[in-house]
Amino acid sequence: MNRRTFLLSLAAPAARPLLAHWPLDTDARDASGNGLHGVARGVRFTGQGAEFDGRSSRIEVPSSPALELGTGDFTITAQLELGPDLDDLAGGILMKYDPARRRGLVLAIRDNPVTTAQANHRNLHFGIDDGCGGTEWADEGRPGRSVFTMALAVHRGELYAGTCEPGEGEAGRVWRWAGKARWIDCGSPDRSNAVSALASYKGHLYAGTAKYRLAGSALPESANPRPGGRIFRLEDDGSWRDCGRIGESTAVACLTVFQGRLYASSLYAPAGTYRYEGGDRWAPCGTPRGLRVVAMGVFDGHLYGTGYDKGHVYRYREGAGWEIVGELPDTTQTYGFAVYRGQLYVSTWPSATVFRYEGDRRWTPVGRPGEEKESMALAVYNGKLYVGTLPHAEVHRYEGEDRWTRLAQLDSTPGVRYRRAWSMAVFRGRLFCGTLPSGRVWSMEAGRSATWDHELAPGRHHVAAVRSGDRLRLYLDGREVACSEPFSPGDYDLTNSAPLLLGAGDQDVLRGRLGDVRLYGRALDPAEIALLARPQ
Repeated sequence: MNRRTFLLSLAAPAARPLLAHWPLDTDARDASGNGLHGVARGVRFTGQGAEFDGRSSRIEVPSSPALELGTGDFTITAQLELGPDLDDLAGGILMKYDPARRRGLVLAIRDNPVTTAQANHRNLHFGIDDGCGGTEWADEGRPGRSVFTMALAVHRGELYAGTCEPGEGEAGRVWRWAGKARWIDCGSPDRSNAVSALASYKGHLYAGTAKYRLAGSALPESANPRPGGRIFRLEDDGSWRDCGRIGESTAVACLTVFQGRLYASSLYAPAGTYRYEGGDRWAPCGTPRGLRVVAMGVFDGHLYGTGYDKGHVYRYREGAGWEIVGELPDTTQTYGFAVYRGQLYVSTWPSATVFRYEGDRRWTPVGRPGEEKESMALAVYNGKLYVGTLPHAEVHRYEGEDRWTRLAQLDSTPGVRYRRAWSMAVFRGRLFCGTLPSGRVWSMEAGRSATWDHELAPGRHHVAAVRSGDRLRLYLDGREVACSEPFSPGDYDLTNSAPLLLGAGDQDVLRGRLGDVRLYGRALDPAEIALLARPQ
């Protein structure tokens, strides 16, 4: 059967049916004959797909009984194209999700900058939910002799942790999760007490080191006096290559990817931000009025930074340097970023209030998680926004407006003043979280997800998401790349009244091109998907 005959057969009534087909060449109309036409806003049709600007573009298909997938099988396929050096999050592909009920589906490209790490970078995420799970956390073990899991990052299908191991004769290390609370030692890049930052960048894992001052977490200081402040790259043979020191820093605060370049910041004085120039060279990018930029994140064409010297939010522009874009009330430190449903959020100390950016230096408080003092790690996972806190190392889920739901306390170490839920990453369909001072890592699953835990390369791709019986499956360029854990199909009724969105997701609008989007009311088999993925 040739491709044209095959496509015609898929549209035949006996095949059950092509529910909707949006070619997106010249408009947002449905070509299936079912009348499920979309309304385009800020989208440019090129004749070879629809271009989304990553900011305000979207296509909205009004809710309809024909789009109610219920508990049955379905398949989503799409042609996707991403640029090489994005100045924004890659964004979403398709979403029909009601956040108030936690019901529906999300197909998106996952980017999570979490406190000091680029935890997820251009990973694929296909998830469904019907208000299931989220409260049962699995103990994933303690990497080495960690007292602080400072960074989590997904790289080439693996989950890595950077630790602070402060004892005499010890050093910060990188560990790779091996499942069921087991961690494989990937070595200590240098002899300082912490690996404080991680990022997946151009096919390699990068790690920043630090002489972490544990007194800032109300713990005894480390017996290890060695300075950090250097960046290392994990080579294919397992060795660490020294990529240089950032200025005169003794501690790397953060690693972040922006516009195809790797950026780093200094945790302590002297303050500084830097851009990687290759080899062991780092170009200084300045500071806002000499103040520290600590965590960094990308949003709508800019690099944003948090700080520990003031309750500020900073923004970087090439050639113009850093500027202050927020002075938050009742706040003396800012901690981490997340982009959720197209808006930027930041976490804070000392009231733990989370703020949302409204533009033009205006920030709206969106509530305090419990009675905590500090909100830190922010991560988007399967349709919702999550935050980790201090002093009780709690994790809370954002429910909208100013409401947060407490899910768990992950560190109950006795006799300490502060406990942190500091690092997070989405991996193998689960949300992972690292803690202080137990140094342990925990994970949970809300709904069901299939995730492709690799960096999606620039260029054209065919993506397919399939719900088939008791599994979710993800396909990339005609090949199955991820499968969820099994579930009971009756537990996941996806019926909701939210519109179906093309080029939008739980994090942000797509920054790229989308075309030939199809929705089938059955699970296509691998051969059918492989044929659809062939270049036309």
